[in-house]
Amino acid sequence: QVQLVESGGGLVRTGGSLRLSCAASGGFIGINTMGWHRQAPGKQRELVATITSGGTTNYTDSVKGRFTISRDNAKNTVYLQMSSLKPEDTAVYYCNANAKLVIASYDFWGQGTQVTVSS
Repeated sequence: QVQLVESGGGLVRTGGSLRLSCAASGGFIGINTMGWHRQAPGKQRELVATITSGGTTNYTDSVKGRFTISRDNAKNTVYLQMSSLKPEDTAVYYCNANAKLVIASYDFWGQGTQVTVSS
């Protein structure tokens, strides 16, 4: 199994910044793509950003230019630097990792961390 532990959420004012971290641990051979998703109250979970093991990144349009995803492969950790935060960024943010186990690769999820942006 793979465990993903997120940290860094909290309450911030509009225009502020937060940095989320997600550390993966467990019995995996390696980690492919890692990413962040978010779910606001009453809405479906949506993709925020992803990063491959080689460092290729992808962002949803609403966060381009404001959020930066990065990873430390040696620490099996992915980060999400969020700047110029808006009230519409308020959501529970979930870390996701596609991890290689012995037989195949599987998707794993963290427990989520709350981000609240006040106006």
